[in-house]
Amino acid sequence: MTRLPAHVLEDAALIRVLDALQAEGDHAYLVGGAVRNALLGQPIDDIDIATDALPDRVTRLAQAAGLRAVPTGIDHGTVTLIAGGRGFEVTTFRRDVATDGRHAVVAFSTDLAQDAARRDFTINALYAGRDGEVIDPMGGLPDLAARRLRFVGDAHARITEDYLRILRFFRFLARYGQDADPAAVAACGAHRDGLSRIARERIGAELKKLLDAPDPGPAVALMDRTGVLHQLLPGADAARLQALLDAEPAPGGWLRRLAALGPVQPDLRLSRADQRALAALDRARGWSLDRAAWHLGADAATDHAALMAADGHPLPPDWQARITRATRSPLPVAAADLAPLQGPALGRALKAAEEAWIASAFTLPAPALIDAARLAGKDDE
Repeated sequence: MTRLPAHVLEDAALIRVLDALQAEGDHAYLVGGAVRNALLGQPIDDIDIATDALPDRVTRLAQAAGLRAVPTGIDHGTVTLIAGGRGFEVTTFRRDVATDGRHAVVAFSTDLAQDAARRDFTINALYAGRDGEVIDPMGGLPDLAARRLRFVGDAHARITEDYLRILRFFRFLARYGQDADPAAVAACGAHRDGLSRIARERIGAELKKLLDAPDPGPAVALMDRTGVLHQLLPGADAARLQALLDAEPAPGGWLRRLAALGPVQPDLRLSRADQRALAALDRARGWSLDRAAWHLGADAATDHAALMAADGHPLPPDWQARITRATRSPLPVAAADLAPLQGPALGRALKAAEEAWIASAFTLPAPALIDAARLAGKDDE
């Protein structure tokens, strides 16, 4: 018999929610990621609860226990209960009535097995009761122990219900798996065209989570071999990502890894800040470390250094000190120092001063910079 670690059920707010839901004989279980992560000894981000009580009954039971109930997804059976200042999503058991490749029409159920059968992966179809005992209707426990990622039931059926599950497969493989079920991999490749039906912002969000895994390299390489990577990011270079992971001189996050894969993909609908950061890294490809640090700042220059290493350019031992020096070395020449130059001539002069400043490793004195600037700013008359 497998049980959750004891500390999980020492959460007073969680116990209050479970007790409220079971006060009149209904059943309530932790489900999915909370159970999976608890068994893996990993942090639990959110706690989802599945129940055989209908949404109206969930609301009534919660209110009877003094809990606030918020109908956050009532059409799909989800009510969020507030306890201890936190939200717990409580969803009635469901079964799929119809699917269209992205969304499902569901019917409520009282059968835990029906609820489990509609989930994506066996390691996400794990339930645990108030006593901590784990219920495993789909064989997820052996898969979790082996770090094997496998779809619930037929992989083709699960994917055609929701094509986003292809990308979720590789994301979960990167974070939780070591062994990809061959049938699952083949199904992902066979249905990759279905990803064209998924909104690009959802694809961007999933890619961000995938690339934020400790080591996304093997999963992305598998995406490349199945054709999924090209379907998502035409021209992406999985080998360069692996080179980055092998060579990066300091740990980094998802954004530099996306930059390693290839050119910016504007239609991923990332935030404006992320798009600007990616565009800057793309624009800086081929720049020296000093130039990148001076123009981009310390954080982006650190990403640039990692990408340089990925491209086979050895970094100097003092690369971090050089980034710091560059970011603390403003140009000691201003437009006022170059009067009476103005307009395009002034622009050329300031540009020349910047170039000389960077080329000198930020050591050239101001008079020499002014001379270089004035020379560049002269009219060609």
